[in-house]
Amino acid sequence: MALGIPEPGTDARVGSQAVARKVETVRKMLSGNEAIALGAWEAGVAVGCGYPGTPSTEILEALIHYPDLYTEWSVNEKVALEVGLGACIAGGRALVTMKHVGVNVAADPLFTAAYTGVNAGLVVVTADDPSMHSSQNEQDNRHYAIAAKLPMFEPSTPADARQFTRWAFELSEGHDTPCFVRTTTRLSHSKGVVDDVDLTIKPAKHPVGVDQNPAKYVMIPGHARGRRLAVEARMGELARVVETHPANILERRGSVGVITSGVPYSYVREVLPDASVLKLGIVNPLPEQLIRDFAASVETLYVVEELDPIIETQVRAWGITCHGKDTFPTIGEFSPEVLRASLGLSVPASVPDGHIEVPTRLPGLCTGCPHGHVFDVLRERGLYVSGDIGCYSLGVLPPYRIMDTLVDMGASFTMAHGMDIVLAQAGQSHTERAHVSAVIGDSTFAHSGITGLLNAIWNKRDGLFVVLDNGTTAMTGAQENPMSGERMGHENSTHVDYTLLCRALGMPEENVAVVDGNNKALIAQTIDELAAKPGVKLLAAVGLCIMEAKDLSKSGKLEEKKAWRALELSAVCKGADRG
Repeated sequence: MALGIPEPGTDARVGSQAVARKVETVRKMLSGNEAIALGAWEAGVAVGCGYPGTPSTEILEALIHYPDLYTEWSVNEKVALEVGLGACIAGGRALVTMKHVGVNVAADPLFTAAYTGVNAGLVVVTADDPSMHSSQNEQDNRHYAIAAKLPMFEPSTPADARQFTRWAFELSEGHDTPCFVRTTTRLSHSKGVVDDVDLTIKPAKHPVGVDQNPAKYVMIPGHARGRRLAVEARMGELARVVETHPANILERRGSVGVITSGVPYSYVREVLPDASVLKLGIVNPLPEQLIRDFAASVETLYVVEELDPIIETQVRAWGITCHGKDTFPTIGEFSPEVLRASLGLSVPASVPDGHIEVPTRLPGLCTGCPHGHVFDVLRERGLYVSGDIGCYSLGVLPPYRIMDTLVDMGASFTMAHGMDIVLAQAGQSHTERAHVSAVIGDSTFAHSGITGLLNAIWNKRDGLFVVLDNGTTAMTGAQENPMSGERMGHENSTHVDYTLLCRALGMPEENVAVVDGNNKALIAQTIDELAAKPGVKLLAAVGLCIMEAKDLSKSGKLEEKKAWRALELSAVCKGADRG
């Protein structure tokens, strides 16, 4: 057993087959993500689902090892949330995980789930990424909690993450609402001590059963209007609950007061050890009276929060004088040094002064990556490349320098579609417009690329669409996806056949090609042949992720995966089931 997570195949339950013994609780060093998984299991979660995205990925990868629950990688975040909502309505507590931009994808069901409410608890983890360590934007998802009228917990430490997840399930179930837990990259991936871990317990489960209640769960306007009133009543109840909730902690010390939440709490304690601190564990709704009383008890009040001035704005709206973004930055994650500089404090002698120059080393595709040959061909032909989200985004950097746009998951196909419309309006023939191409990974294709492909085919556009298929979701650590022929846990599953899929969408079979991603000459020949054809064309360049190959070799599954990839290329396995 490592990090407090049961090893696969072990039974941590207390039951008829378990050996009766006295169990001592233990302390574990867990990451924030592992702690969330532990808290969810202790809360009796029945279903865990999500889409891999740094920094949230490891939550489900830890959760899968616990007994008596179901986990899955869903095809995208919207699907994951809908699966979780269905599970909780049927009486199973559900945990849904995603990175911050994933909430954008899940926003459609999210806002309506606030109306339907839940049966069993439903907790949604949003893992934000201040400083954009692995993201295309720096959005602050506390805005979603406010806009959707949902409660949000924000832990500061892994111990908090475990406890707050349990509280989130209690609050969700007790107040008939989905509940957010917000983390950031720093918390998700940092480790801390978690006390009193007992993996021999058998968590209590919510009673399972589907009760017909269309007035609550069928959101036609007539029903939704009533549920809208229920949302406001619930927020009023929650506003009273948060005033005394143990997630909000008051530490009285000096005349300088600080309101903070999340990881910045630790920095505040380091930089201002003598300050009074109101540590908010629930950031929506905010405890108005608690904040008013705290503000009245100090001479100077600071609000220390990363990214947007959400707490500060509300505090000022209540007529409370404070310092916030007039003192601390709006951009990037905080650190003790950022706080010291913002407050005009000197740097301790133990901290090296001055900037240390470190040689720049740009990231790049792994040596032997099958995507490299496609990029070489696209560059040699001078094609414009509409790009997408994945490790192949590194194609914008040397030595390839072959990506011209990158916005969000699935945007490669749809943006190329929009470009084709305007170029056609300008009088360019399909041959002239063939200099525009789009690339997408296999996981992103399943996530949101298929709808873009369908849209282009349906609207009779032109375009060369390339799927870079390395058999895994490589960017986030080699997770399974619908195109890989596996489900979570490397369990064999059904496989999507590109040719059959494209034919079903209305594309002529001659406009579809599946080639070996390691055969540059064949890739070049196929791209030339497809580009000369009118209409939408799809090239799937199939290879094997080098990093996944190392893991598969250790687990003894490498040859099986190679054989399956070979079958794909030989077109023998039409719509096959690896079962």
